[in-house]
Amino acid sequence: MSQDSLTARYRPQTFAQVAGQHSITSILSRAASLGQVAPAYLFSGTRGVGKTTVARIFAKALNCRSGPGAEPCNVCTMCRQITLGAAVDVLEIDGASNTGVDNVRSLKEDVGFAPMDGRYKVIIIDEAHMLSRQAFNALLKTLEEPPGHATFIMATTEPEKFPQTIISRCQHFVFKRLSQADLAAHLRMVLEQEQISAEPSAINLLARRGAGSVRDSMSLLGQVLALGDATLTTHAVRDVLGLAGQEAFLRLLDHVQARDLLALHSLLTEILDQGLDLGFFLRELGECWRNLFLLLQLGDAAKTIIDLPAEEVAAFAVCAPKFSIQHVHAAWQMTLDSQRRIVTSMEPALALELLVYNLAMLPDLLAVGVSETAATAHQPLPARAGQRPVSTRPQVPGPPAVRPAAPPRPEGAQPAEAPGAQARQIPPRPAGDSAVSQAAARPLEQTGPGPKTPRTWSEFVAFCAHPPAPAKPIALLAQVKGELTGNELVLSSAHSFQTDRLKGSALAITDLARHFFGPQVEVRVVDAQPEKRKTPSQLREEAMQDQTVLEAQKIFQARIMDVRPVSSITHKENEI
Repeated sequence: MSQDSLTARYRPQTFAQVAGQHSITSILSRAASLGQVAPAYLFSGTRGVGKTTVARIFAKALNCRSGPGAEPCNVCTMCRQITLGAAVDVLEIDGASNTGVDNVRSLKEDVGFAPMDGRYKVIIIDEAHMLSRQAFNALLKTLEEPPGHATFIMATTEPEKFPQTIISRCQHFVFKRLSQADLAAHLRMVLEQEQISAEPSAINLLARRGAGSVRDSMSLLGQVLALGDATLTTHAVRDVLGLAGQEAFLRLLDHVQARDLLALHSLLTEILDQGLDLGFFLRELGECWRNLFLLLQLGDAAKTIIDLPAEEVAAFAVCAPKFSIQHVHAAWQMTLDSQRRIVTSMEPALALELLVYNLAMLPDLLAVGVSETAATAHQPLPARAGQRPVSTRPQVPGPPAVRPAAPPRPEGAQPAEAPGAQARQIPPRPAGDSAVSQAAARPLEQTGPGPKTPRTWSEFVAFCAHPPAPAKPIALLAQVKGELTGNELVLSSAHSFQTDRLKGSALAITDLARHFFGPQVEVRVVDAQPEKRKTPSQLREEAMQDQTVLEAQKIFQARIMDVRPVSSITHKENEI
């Protein structure tokens, strides 16, 4: 038995036999029974989920001699001709082979004629996304207002390639991937019809390997059944399809827990020599970490969630306590993030080896990262010879403080606190309010006697260019004007694009202003005032006197050819 004949033999012939697409088949079945046929339909979804099959069933339901009805009878001459692909009123076209506008023109001419044997002319265009732009344009009017006896069904795996003008003229149905349970039930039905016994774990493995596609699952089943065994076993499925078994994953987990790099290298060599499917191997490795995570978090309750035989769940339950929950969670995330990168890598074997070694050394890598972070956060930087130690705490720029010489005090007397030396405390803002909420809660200190010196706009600009972590620098303030009046900081610019950028950064600027000037400061951005248009002669005179222009002329040995205002130059101001 070939896999093609197996797939064709069990192709659904009624809406009820279609697996996993109940919502779509129920709508189409009701439309066929009531005669409420749309001018055009668009079926989209991944490969092997029943798009073309449903299109053929819908064509039979519309033209069945016993109809119109909710299901085709599959007995009359029309149903049998459509099943064999010999019906003159049902045209099934390959979009990849008929991409040109001439093919669409001939199709439009055929649609104009009345059906010869049935009630409707049904045009099924498979892989319709392969049509050219000109072909799509030629279809527009026909899709919107076709003859009453015709309907179009376009099937595609890439609906994003369709023009919106086409999609808006169609009823769009999205076919979903089948769940593992639906695929397993379908495979079980096929095996029962073939009178072949199978292990439940073997059926589940085929369903998981099929990844939601009925066609892929049926092809894999036909490939395994080619062995001719009377019983379908898990060992046969893994052996034929090149899939690693549970024993290999348990060995890998043990070696990862023991950080035995030599044993991991030997195991990976064995896996690669067997020619296993690396993509599915990584998928199953991610499932292993998921199972360990659930067992560590939920205990025995996780056994009802993990879809594996009881003996395999018991083996994972023994392995789980050997790992910390942090290690399992990080390994799970790392495995998921590395799947596509490894499969598409120029050296997939080396990429897989790097992943496995990282999984084994993950606790040490995390510990080193934590210790280094803590060290840089709480310890001062080492001082050079002759230098004072430098603190790593971000320093707030401010006016230089002059400390007068302190008068001698009696022995044993406590030093007097200078007036104005108290730290000005800024109340912390709510957590998560902005990127500098934690930095804004730190006190600003000013040493020296006497009243505090007012801080200037230029000092605030310098502070915003190098703010304390984790705030991001704001460099655009150097080109704008700022004025602090009471507790209000007014920002203005002569250019509209700079004003828009200021409004977009108003929250971050407000946080930095409260950090620098005080907790009560509010920031207001004033709209740009239109500049007075200057004459070309004035512009040229200003350009000839500009120091930057003069320096550029000197460096590049250039001369000025033309002077134009910035607003007349084509550019996207809002993206600066």
